Amino acid sequence: MLALLLLPLLWGGSLQEKQGYELQLKKTVTVQEGLCVLVPCSFSYPWRSWYSPGQLYISWFRDSDHIYYDKPVATNNPDKAVKTETQGRFHLVGNVTTQNCSLSIRDARMEDTGTYFFRVEKGDNVKHNYIHKKLNVQVTALTEKPDIHFLEPLESGRPANLSCSLPGSCEGGQPLTFSWMGDALTLMGPRTLRSWVLNLTLRPQDHGTNLTCQVKRQGAQVSTERTVQLNVSYAPQNLTINIFFRNGTDLKILQNTPSLPILEGQALQLLCAADSNPPAELSWFQGSLVLNATPVSNTGTLYLPRVGTTEDGDFTCQARNSLGHQSVSLSLSVLYPPQLLGPSCSWEAEGLHCGCSSRAQPPPSLRWQLGEGLLEGNSSNSSFTVTSSSAGPWANSSLSLHRGLSSGLRLSCKAWNVHGAQRVTVLLLPEKSVLGAGVVPAALGGAGAMALFSLCVCLIFFCVVKVHRKQAARRQEGMDDEDPVMGSVAWGSREKPWPDSTPNQGSPTGKAPPSEEQQEHHYASLSFHEMETRKPQDQEVTSTTEYSEIKTSK
Repeated sequence: MLALLLLPLLWGGSLQEKQGYELQLKKTVTVQEGLCVLVPCSFSYPWRSWYSPGQLYISWFRDSDHIYYDKPVATNNPDKAVKTETQGRFHLVGNVTTQNCSLSIRDARMEDTGTYFFRVEKGDNVKHNYIHKKLNVQVTALTEKPDIHFLEPLESGRPANLSCSLPGSCEGGQPLTFSWMGDALTLMGPRTLRSWVLNLTLRPQDHGTNLTCQVKRQGAQVSTERTVQLNVSYAPQNLTINIFFRNGTDLKILQNTPSLPILEGQALQLLCAADSNPPAELSWFQGSLVLNATPVSNTGTLYLPRVGTTEDGDFTCQARNSLGHQSVSLSLSVLYPPQLLGPSCSWEAEGLHCGCSSRAQPPPSLRWQLGEGLLEGNSSNSSFTVTSSSAGPWANSSLSLHRGLSSGLRLSCKAWNVHGAQRVTVLLLPEKSVLGAGVVPAALGGAGAMALFSLCVCLIFFCVVKVHRKQAARRQEGMDDEDPVMGSVAWGSREKPWPDSTPNQGSPTGKAPPSEEQQEHHYASLSFHEMETRKPQDQEVTSTTEYSEIKTSK
């Protein structure tokens, strides 16, 4: 019984807490294995003992330890030793004179888990254990991940500093070992990869790759790591143009291409794509890319529903972001059948002179047909001279007939390429010869073509121009219906360059039209009323006319 009464005295307390002894403490703290934790603490003791002789000592004990037979885990008493397992890891970090009893635990171990109590001693009057409020320490498995810090935004080609730290670690603990891993680090040495600070210059291909920092405490088998995905900014690169045709065929262009042939009337979709971060703004331009040029499309897609000659030339896609810009160009070469101009003919002193021109892509070939004979290229003899030339999409040819003209002479000009053909025929009808020199031009259009002729003679005449549209099988019959007085000229229309069916849209080159020519024929007769001429000895020609009239019919 006496021992039980003496036990509270040995503990320095009583069954009821002594008045004036208070402890401010968080009852429970949790720390992960290998990390550090600070336990804030403050205490008080009766003020009447503040001025009593003796040094003020504080200590932390395990709950199951005896104050006289066991060592404390931490103390400021230099005459007392601490437990071996806590030496250098449990520290009193507060100023005892200000009644601070804060406890720091470094490199926490699983065996540190448990309950601890606080004790204060000063001379013979103050000896007290604060058993009414104890500290509960819980040590858990290490799950904390390192933090990877980017000191500045990551930009391709610019050096950047990265750092790795482990939250919960503290100075004075066991040294940490750092290891860096990632595809962006292939050119770096092993010493650099073991530093907590990493200096590297990133490339565009490093964007989106993983970077890992692993932290391990020396002398321990516990490690932790964190992996981040690199966000590297870079200017646009690797521009591509995807070309989609109406039938689903597609092509990809990786760089500037000399020319892409495409058939006139075909639908085309151009899709531009760029590799960049941040994403680039895409625009399409037609023609030369000059300063302040207006785009034809403000997106990466350009749709041309029906390609024509106005689309012939360069189209440029430009990609731009805050770090730079890049462009790629595509040159369209629009293919189309011949468009024939002429022929136009005129009487000259040396004979009949005719000219014919045609435009097409690829450039057309031109030839003349005089009766049953073919005249092409550059050739001449005593009867005719053919002169031909070409420039770009144009082909030009002229024919001079010196002699051998006969009534009913049929003269035609034909232009052709792989996409079509066109022919125009001039027919000199049997008439009386025309006295003097005159101009006889012939022109054509499509269906409903207009023909305009002028005859330049030193006379004033009355003329009626009649245009008849007839079938080829009735051509001669139509001519016989005419009743000209002096002379007539008839001409035909172009051949149809395309068959009635829709041309193949899947190929830029298409197919040549059927060999059998398809054409509409238009005939015109130019009739001259009787002309008055003076006698050979007269030096001037006089004539009068009341009016002129042009009539057309089909």
